[in-house]
Amino acid sequence: MAAELARGGTGAAPAFPALIPQPLAQAPERGTFALGPEARIVVRSRARDAVRVGELLAGSLRPATGYRLPVVATRPAAGDVTLALVPGDAALGDEGYRLHVDGAGVTVAARRAAGLFWGTQTLRQLLPAAIEADGLRPGPWLVPRGTIHDRPRFAWRGAMLDVARHFFGVDDVRRLVDLMSLYKLNRLHLHLTDDQGWRLAIRSWPRLTSQGGRTQVGGGRGGYFTQRQYAALVAYAADRFVEVVPEIDMPGHVNAALSSYAKLTCDGRAAAPYTGIEVGFSSLCLRKPVTYAFVDDVVREVAGLTPGRYVHIGGDEAHATDPAEYRTFVERVDRIVRAHGKRMMGWEELGKTRLRRSTVVQHWQDDALAARAVAQGARLVLSPATKAYLDMKYVPGFPLGLSWAGTTTVRDAYGWDPALQVAGVGEADVLGVEAPLWTETVTTRADLDLLVFPRILGHAEVAWSPAAAIAWPGYRRRLAAHGPRLEALGVGYYQAPEVRWR
Repeated sequence: MAAELARGGTGAAPAFPALIPQPLAQAPERGTFALGPEARIVVRSRARDAVRVGELLAGSLRPATGYRLPVVATRPAAGDVTLALVPGDAALGDEGYRLHVDGAGVTVAARRAAGLFWGTQTLRQLLPAAIEADGLRPGPWLVPRGTIHDRPRFAWRGAMLDVARHFFGVDDVRRLVDLMSLYKLNRLHLHLTDDQGWRLAIRSWPRLTSQGGRTQVGGGRGGYFTQRQYAALVAYAADRFVEVVPEIDMPGHVNAALSSYAKLTCDGRAAAPYTGIEVGFSSLCLRKPVTYAFVDDVVREVAGLTPGRYVHIGGDEAHATDPAEYRTFVERVDRIVRAHGKRMMGWEELGKTRLRRSTVVQHWQDDALAARAVAQGARLVLSPATKAYLDMKYVPGFPLGLSWAGTTTVRDAYGWDPALQVAGVGEADVLGVEAPLWTETVTTRADLDLLVFPRILGHAEVAWSPAAAIAWPGYRRRLAAHGPRLEALGVGYYQAPEVRWR
């Protein structure tokens, strides 16, 4: 089917509005469909997750349109938006969809509810940018006619938020999930613990938050998620087909834990709280049995709160840990993670150890370690610091961010191919892409917006769209057209000079 659809025309030929990520195949037609006040969202399935997609779509369109948009299970009529599950259409995969617009209405068809949801996000982008406003706008709400056939290149399309260096609360994380999902990102990696703060309540070790959650970089008040708050965030993300991946960093990056419990240190003295940004100085005491009881308790509680498949154990920059003890620790923690029904994920330093094929390794700097992990059967999530780290400055002298990996312009963030990033690692070895935001310099929502947007849109396209579709001139034009949409969403994005913003 994809081969039958043209990729748009030139000259006077019809064209869809700027879509990010670029769909696999699209065939625009002349004319529009007008979404009107009598429109309904018709869900042609009784599956709960499909109905939820309809409710989310209606909820996103009601504020600006003022329309009722009831979600119903009935035969569609002219003027409706129809969502249909077609389980037998294997060509769509688990996340693909077909979207068709004609004079009678809109139809989104998918094999799975996730595909329906991604199709509705494309529909949002086909509507005028004002559809994203949180108050009534005049319209008209015109959707260009045509057909889109789409499915992702990579299964893992993620962002990471470090809430340990500076804490971001429930509302900030929910907003990030909403924005991610509009651009078809489906993993939110939460970096929950580090030297500067422990951000998730662990009932069996309560001082981790009462003591370890009180600080952050620069000496601010810190904060943490209760288990109820965290579970609600996980559920909120899952409703939008975003899987939360919790990271409990170990055996390094643990000063907040060591300041909470003296028995986790080798000398039995609690560490002083830390509010700087240096790394590599802290370590769990790997010779003590209590350390493994601690890890087991933490992983058990985190796994019990997280329906997703992965627990991320960090493993990076463990410079204060004996290398032999590090290898033994990682292999033992893998057994603990599996005992609690999850798969282990960690940074590329895990490549120094013996890994099971079920392990997912996150590449950030060292190609050789990433390749060693792949040679053992692990799969990679690619987060190369020179391309994907959202905390790198855009240009020298930019007021936010760091520059230890250089600077990363909007074009730099877009212009790379995950299948060619690591020598000897091919596309079959790559699970996907993730863009991390470390928060040493990020203290407010405005700071977050400025560093994340618009670069994360480029990562979304690199992760979703076919390699042949990745081309800067066309992307720059489409990105510029998304400025008004981001503004309607209240996003304070960086207006990079290499993009000719409209």
